[in-house]
Amino acid sequence: MSRRRRVYEGKAKVLYEGPEPGTLIQHFKDDTTANNNQKHATIEGKGVLNNRISEFIFSKLNDIGVPTHFIRSINMREQLIREVEIIPCEVVVRNVAAGSLSKRLGIEEGTQLPRSIIEFYYKNDELGDPMVSEEHITAFGWATPQEIDDMMALALRVNDFLAGLFLGIGIRLVDFKVEFGRLYEGDMVRVVLADEISPDSCRLWDTRTNDKLDKDRFRHDMGGLIEAYQEVARRLGILFENEPKRRGPTLVK
Repeated sequence: MSRRRRVYEGKAKVLYEGPEPGTLIQHFKDDTTANNNQKHATIEGKGVLNNRISEFIFSKLNDIGVPTHFIRSINMREQLIREVEIIPCEVVVRNVAAGSLSKRLGIEEGTQLPRSIIEFYYKNDELGDPMVSEEHITAFGWATPQEIDDMMALALRVNDFLAGLFLGIGIRLVDFKVEFGRLYEGDMVRVVLADEISPDSCRLWDTRTNDKLDKDRFRHDMGGLIEAYQEVARRLGILFENEPKRRGPTLVK
């Protein structure tokens, strides 16, 4: 078996050279981090769940015409994606006050926002992914004004789709983070959705109980992270009841 060339490794995923030019293989690890990697654990099976949830959502987004990097599933942990140039700005869409927004503005967690709010964060772990404005993004050349408009429009389309998808299975979409990349096609370049959409990158609350079904369970030492991710997958219809349950987290120093 030929050894695959590793292109990039992040906190939760590894990218390998794909079978054809312009493609990559995205491998989901079991690593879980919080607080800019200050907290780290390995949770068996998390990568499988995130891969399956993300590929399900990206497939649905492809179906409704949202441009993404996703091509197809490869196996339980890996998917084939288009190679893109990642724009170094995370885009956060907030529907309900939670997390850093509640802390910054003193708004009680769970408060419905008057409208969906879009925020930008500069992708830099050493700086703690600071919040930035559109002026910062254009001044430092991270993205053009047109690319910012494209990212915002796509983020709102994704928000509309996800909010309806999750509401239909009894889950409230509080907020989520997405990333975008430049896809080069000959002389053309366009902005497409990249990275992943999973309970690692979304805040998901049960509509009836407000139970958290996302990575906040790890951030705040609540326990039950793998069970929460399994519940999301089950409600989406991509995890069968007879699939084996996973053990709890293994802390890594």
